[in-house]
Amino acid sequence: MDVTLLGTGAPQGLPRPGCPCAACATAVGDEARAATALLVDGALLIDLTPGPAFAAARAGQSLAGVRQVLLSHPHDGPVLEVPAGLPQPGRVADGRELALLDGHRVRALAVDIPGTGYEISGAEGQRLLYLPPGAAPSGLDGNGRTAGGGDLGPGGGGPYDLVLLDVLGRPEALARLRASGAVDAATDVLAVHLDHQVPPGPELHRRLAAVGARAVADGSTLRVGEFHAVPDLPRRTLVLGGARSGKSVEAERRLVAFPDVVYVATGGTRDGDEDWAQRVALHRDRRPNSWRTVETCDLVPLLAATEPGADPGARRPAEAAPLLIDCLALWLTHVMDEVGAWDDATWEAGGRRALRERTDALVAAVRATHRRVVAVSNEVGSGVVPATPAGRRFRDELGRLNAAFGAECEQVLLVVAGQALALRG
Repeated sequence: MDVTLLGTGAPQGLPRPGCPCAACATAVGDEARAATALLVDGALLIDLTPGPAFAAARAGQSLAGVRQVLLSHPHDGPVLEVPAGLPQPGRVADGRELALLDGHRVRALAVDIPGTGYEISGAEGQRLLYLPPGAAPSGLDGNGRTAGGGDLGPGGGGPYDLVLLDVLGRPEALARLRASGAVDAATDVLAVHLDHQVPPGPELHRRLAAVGARAVADGSTLRVGEFHAVPDLPRRTLVLGGARSGKSVEAERRLVAFPDVVYVATGGTRDGDEDWAQRVALHRDRRPNSWRTVETCDLVPLLAATEPGADPGARRPAEAAPLLIDCLALWLTHVMDEVGAWDDATWEAGGRRALRERTDALVAAVRATHRRVVAVSNEVGSGVVPATPAGRRFRDELGRLNAAFGAECEQVLLVVAGQALALRG
């Protein structure tokens, strides 16, 4: 089954007409995108967008063989006049299945906004899922069943070969699909409905790769089920940055498309500190509702944990949930408190050795972990030298911890003014 992307952009396209933003200004060449539309094996057209015949011709395709046009957007008919020769567009009712004469089978999937998702299977069993802009599957449970009826996936569930959805606008939709087993490590996850919320070019492709997705140019043809280079997701990532640099946002962004994330808050609470409470609330409000928060500095057991009760024969084998640790600087502060590192005499009498033992144990746990981990830490060594011995001690020890922790990570990022710079990976 071949799928040609006649467009990969948001309904208004990219650049948006008349928009002066930087993302639209740089959306040129292959990064300029028409509204998303799919041509499946030259016979099935999903969504009618401006100039479909010209878009098909630019991709080396023809619409002469199209026998069915289906709409996914939340309207009852085409927004444009139907080009001559194309059948009248229609829509499949949620949960209903449509069999085409050329062997394709299409089932409508209920989504959580007005509109329709489509599951399409080819004559040889390849499977794809297409969701309209801003949509996630509706009523999807952990067993892969949907509100539209039946198992997710044409013919009865299992991971799709290709999934096309609004990855950047609804990353939690991808998390739901992963949780249900509809998306696994071999699924080709393609971002469509691309808008101007992320600058095109390297930054767009970097953000997509971080969640295991990719984007292609308008006019690209994909062979569903064909081997391709799935983005290699790092198991361990360290995100460094200064105050308000955007490091926590970058870390959260890397896991927002994964289910069951455990957010490890190492800062705890501070009675009477209103500013700290506001900072904690800001972080908490950004997290998806599906994430679980654990307030602890006991990181080694979390890194060593595996999901209990894993069944090797299960449809989706149990796997320990990803960890987001925010942050190592606060963990270090807590440990230095415990070992008495702030007092010079205690430091020399055994505090230094006790701290090294704790940091060595943490680094060893990171090296041995089987969990996906994203950790945040402050980069404090580039500013003014602290005026006190205790301040210099903290700066030096955090630098050592960051270097040792980063050495065990497949990817290390430095965030400056909201821009993530790859130091490794």
